[in-house]
Amino acid sequence: MRERFTADLKAAMKSGDKLRVGALRLVSAALKDRDIEARGQGKSVTEGDILALLQKMIKSRQESFEIFEKAGRTDLADQERGEIEVISSYLPAQLSEAEVADAVKAAIAETGAASIKDMGKVVAVLKAKYAGRMDFAKASAVAKAALSG
Repeated sequence: MRERFTADLKAAMKSGDKLRVGALRLVSAALKDRDIEARGQGKSVTEGDILALLQKMIKSRQESFEIFEKAGRTDLADQERGEIEVISSYLPAQLSEAEVADAVKAAIAETGAASIKDMGKVVAVLKAKYAGRMDFAKASAVAKAALSG
């Protein structure tokens, strides 16, 4: 995945696509920060970590986009939207709500979860299997509803 970022950055620089160059530089910088942090802990960054980082970046930009829209700053909102599109192109296809519900049911069955206390186990299984493919905040809400009732 790292090689893809580098190759796409070079291609964007050659074509003069400023938005794509900017977004890919932000991704590269965030990835380097994550590498440094992981190295300090004696770990290495996995594909799952990279996907989680990309999702976090998208979520941050969505929040900024909403703030800029409310403030009437369409120029900045457009830039955020463009960065979201560029970063999203590196994520695998997201699961639908029905697929998320099925995945949560399967994770509950796999872990033998019976109450809200087992929520962490369920979410851990989901994160291991579906990194980058689902919004875990929504999945947690689905799991919580399933475990509480």
